[in-house]
Amino acid sequence: MKVAVIGLGAMGMGAALSCHRAGLATTGCDMRDTARADFAAAGGSTAASAAEIAEGTDAVLLLVVNAAQTEAALFGPAGCAPRLAPGAVIIASATMAPADAKKLAEKAEAAGFLYLDAPVSGGAAKAASGEMTVMASGSQAAFAKARPVLDAVATKVWELGDAPGIGATVKVVHQLLAGVHIAVAAEAMALGIRAGADPKQLYDVVTTAAGNSWMFENRMARVLTGDDAPRSAVDIFVKDLGLVAEMARGLNHPVPLASQAQQLFTAASAMGHGRADDGFVIRVWEALTGITLPPKQ
Repeated sequence: MKVAVIGLGAMGMGAALSCHRAGLATTGCDMRDTARADFAAAGGSTAASAAEIAEGTDAVLLLVVNAAQTEAALFGPAGCAPRLAPGAVIIASATMAPADAKKLAEKAEAAGFLYLDAPVSGGAAKAASGEMTVMASGSQAAFAKARPVLDAVATKVWELGDAPGIGATVKVVHQLLAGVHIAVAAEAMALGIRAGADPKQLYDVVTTAAGNSWMFENRMARVLTGDDAPRSAVDIFVKDLGLVAEMARGLNHPVPLASQAQQLFTAASAMGHGRADDGFVIRVWEALTGITLPPKQ
């Protein structure tokens, strides 16, 4: 099976390596020389643009930033659609609005391709180990065609229905929780530091008690070591919580906590921290209150 993974970022690289390890003939596509070199060093084929993936590719997994990048990688002037085999499956995994997922599915199906609306979760570590969670919707034919790729990159594949847009809806709701959890984790750590608590002891207590969350445990561990290398950047949550607000507005549904969290991520981005790991939204409190964060180790 010929597979292309477009976008060799934090999750795309792991997904491409997982496909390669599973024995799929995998091309990793990214405009960055360093990303292509890393994938080539692992034995994979590479392409600098989507238009250069292998002719007759059977499945393309898109792990780019948003709907616009997904559409460009598929159908733009340098898109991969002409390189895909008839009946190939498109696995669109960028976080996007449900309406955009539906529009892309219609365009793909009109071109003779199968389409899975298939956002993912798990972060760089789960992607690297082939243990992502996929929340997908699409036809049974699309699921069947995509199965070798899904088996390679994920340990849990939620089949949420046959209508594109369902997967995107579930992912947007998931990102509401993820963004709010990160923001409140940073708020709690910042308050503890300002009140004089030892941040490492605070972390140890919370992670063994009822107030813990996966996001607190994961993100605040990086804050404790000053490790702001982006696994998922602040700007990702500026975008994703914007999608939450957009979806809620269309439903006339209030989302006050998500809106406040988006403002915090936007503030961090405006301060120049948009490319930092998302837990470093805590730098908003650093700027407001003068707390001293743990130094980089």
